[in-house]
Amino acid sequence: MSKTKSIRASKTSEATKKIKLYISILMDVIGMIPTGFPPLALLWAPLSGFILSRMYKGEIGKIAGIFDFAEELIPGINFIPTFTLTWFYVYKIKGEK
Repeated sequence: MSKTKSIRASKTSEATKKIKLYISILMDVIGMIPTGFPPLALLWAPLSGFILSRMYKGEIGKIAGIFDFAEELIPGINFIPTFTLTWFYVYKIKGEK
């Protein structure tokens, strides 16, 4: 029975990682919209920073959220895929499960 539980937990973890990756890509695509209409960045920047800080708890989420907020407000650099880069850092570089 313990093997079954660990297999299920592993699958759930992998599913959660995939969902977070898809959400991250979607959020990065949405974040490019203010490039065509800059005043929209005033609404998007705090919202995306908040969402990013909630997706990744702890210090990583806080730092990434602050960086994303600033990156979305500064004209010309909002093409950086902050959500996706954070996902890669958390799950591939840092190796969090």
